[in-house]
Amino acid sequence: MTIDPLVHTGTARVQTTVRGTGAPVLVLHGSPGGIDAAEVMGRFLPSDRFHTVLVSRPGYLDTPLDPDHASIDDEADLLVSVLDDLGIDRVGVLAWSGGGPVAYRLAARYPERVSALVAVSAVSGRYVPGPIGPFTYLVAHTALGARLAALAVRHLPRAVVGGAVAGVSNLHGRLLRRHVAGVLGDADRRAFMLDMAATGNSSGPHRAGWRNDLRTFAAIDSLELERISAPVLVVHGDADTEVDESHSVRAATEIPNAELVLLPGGTHFAFWAHRDSAAVRARAQELFAASR
Repeated sequence: MTIDPLVHTGTARVQTTVRGTGAPVLVLHGSPGGIDAAEVMGRFLPSDRFHTVLVSRPGYLDTPLDPDHASIDDEADLLVSVLDDLGIDRVGVLAWSGGGPVAYRLAARYPERVSALVAVSAVSGRYVPGPIGPFTYLVAHTALGARLAALAVRHLPRAVVGGAVAGVSNLHGRLLRRHVAGVLGDADRRAFMLDMAATGNSSGPHRAGWRNDLRTFAAIDSLELERISAPVLVVHGDADTEVDESHSVRAATEIPNAELVLLPGGTHFAFWAHRDSAAVRARAQELFAASR
């Protein structure tokens, strides 16, 4: 593994980690998130087949946000600068949730740079998060909540998985219990959920990026999805309440020849934690490898 913690572009620095050899894939985390979340997202890509580029998007962790260049298009331009610095001409893109808008704009604005796109539970149009209760706010948006989450991951894994799933899906009762049991009984699905739980807080070094994402996503008029020419796989769980499946249906409808996979009973984490997620991730690997 080769690690370059800070890649310097012409006007800003982007926290970046590069690993593996093979087909290059850029991993774009959601909102909130950071390079730690990108690392968890990209673990399914074998290092002997894929050259994975992990970043913290602007305003998250050690990637500063430039207030004068804080649009979604500015972020796409910045990512192209990162690819230039790394000597990567064309790259596959894996984007989840709030990483969707910049992934779609990257593919639309720079078709010669994107070889394939896998968009997972991804925002594809105007997005404003719904109201949340005081407990969810404490856990997801405060420094105290981040510390409590870290403790719970170590000592209360069932509660962490159950709470995370319930918070981003319409599963309840028997369906929720069955889903949680399935996740906990599968080493890969369990590791994803527990490791991702430690990355999803909007406080501290995530705050600037989170606020900027909320501002820019609420102002989306069009991402010009119809301009995307790369092969695209769009994946969404139909029980997702964090980002409605209509975002992926829209993307698959407007992007020429896009492939849509809707996972029944799938939550916002479906690409990694659904009972059929291994097959879907294998399809993503095929797409990235074939489009190199």
